[in-house]
Amino acid sequence: MRFARKEEGSEMLEKGKISIRQLTIFVMLYTVGSAILIIPSILASKAKQDAWIAALAGICLGLLVIPVYMALAKRFPKMTFAEYSEVILGKWLGKAAFALFFIYVFISAVLTLRNIGDFLTTQIMQQTPIQAIHICVMVVVIMGVKLGLEPLARAAELFFPWVILLLIMLFVMLAPQVEIKNMQPVLEEGFFPVLKATISIFTFPFLGSVTFLMIYPSVNRIEKAGRAVFTGILLGGLILTVITVLSITVLGPEQVARHSFPSYAITRKINIGHFLERIEAILAIIWILTIYFRLTVMHYALVLGIAESLRLRAHRFLALPLGVVIVAFSIFSVPNSTYLSTFNKTTLPIFIFTIALLLPFLLLLVAVLRKVNRVK
Repeated sequence: MRFARKEEGSEMLEKGKISIRQLTIFVMLYTVGSAILIIPSILASKAKQDAWIAALAGICLGLLVIPVYMALAKRFPKMTFAEYSEVILGKWLGKAAFALFFIYVFISAVLTLRNIGDFLTTQIMQQTPIQAIHICVMVVVIMGVKLGLEPLARAAELFFPWVILLLIMLFVMLAPQVEIKNMQPVLEEGFFPVLKATISIFTFPFLGSVTFLMIYPSVNRIEKAGRAVFTGILLGGLILTVITVLSITVLGPEQVARHSFPSYAITRKINIGHFLERIEAILAIIWILTIYFRLTVMHYALVLGIAESLRLRAHRFLALPLGVVIVAFSIFSVPNSTYLSTFNKTTLPIFIFTIALLLPFLLLLVAVLRKVNRVK
C-alpha cells in the first residue's frame, strides 16, 4: 500500500536542508548536551568505579537502536514522526502516538532547561534568580528556532571545532591529576550494578536520538543518515566515557556519586605549575554550547510537530508561546534540584524506554505488517 505525499507536509513547513556532516554534528552535540555534567554522577551512584564499563556498554546499546529509527526514516523519507504515525495507525491513533512522543520531548526540554538553571544558580551565578536564567536561555533558543534548521546547522558546524579543541585541552590538563587506582577493583560488586548503570545511560542520553525522527526529512541524503547518526552517537558516547573516567580517576567514585556536577568539579583540580588553575570556565563553555543545541533541536521538533499534527501552514510563530510554556513548567513542575536528580535516576529511564524505543518499534512493526510505506 503506498500513500501519496501530503501537500501540507513537512516540505512546506521547513524548506531548509542539512548535510550529512551537519547531522553528525547535531547528533554529537545533542548526545553530549546536559549529559556531560550529570552522567558521571548517575553512573557512579550505580556502578561506582565500574561506571566506565557501563558507559561503553551503553554506547553499544545506543548504536543497536539506530536501525529501528532509520527503518522508519527510510520507509517515509519525506515525512516526520508526526506525519507517518497517522499514515501507519490512522488519524486518531496516529495523533495519540504523536502525543506520547510530544510529551516525551516536551518533558526532556523542560528538564534540560531546569538543568541549565540549577547549574548556573548553584555553581556560577548564585545571586541570580533561576527564572531570569530560564527566560534568557529560552529567548536565544526561540531566536534559533525562528531562524530555521539550516542556519542552526551552520552554527553548529561553526562551533563544533571549538568544542572539540576545548575538550582536548581539558583532557590534557587533567592528565596529571589522574589516579588509576581509583578505577580498581574492576567488577568488585559483580555485573548487576553495571547493568543498572548501563540501562541509565542507554535511556539518557542515547535513546534521546529519537527526537531526530522529526528532522530526517530535512537531511539532503537520507540514505546516508544512518551512518551520520551512528558516528554522532559514537563520538558523543566516547566523550561521555572519557569524562566519566576522568571524574572517577580524579575525584574517586564516592565523591563522583555525591556531586551533582562532578565533571565541573574536576576542572577545579587543574593546577599546572601553580599558574594555570581554576579554569572550570572551559567545561562551562563546552556545556553551554552543547546544551544550547540540544534544547534548540527539541524545541524545533516540538514546534514542527504541533504544526504538522494540526495541519498548520506555518510553524515558527509557535516558537514563542511554546517557549513560554516550557519556561513555566521548568520553574513550577520541579520544586528543587534534589527532586530533579531523583526523577532523573528513577522515573525518567522507564518513561524514556517506553516512548523512545517501544513506540517507534511498534510503529515500524505495524508499518511492515500492513505493508505501509512511502518510498519516494
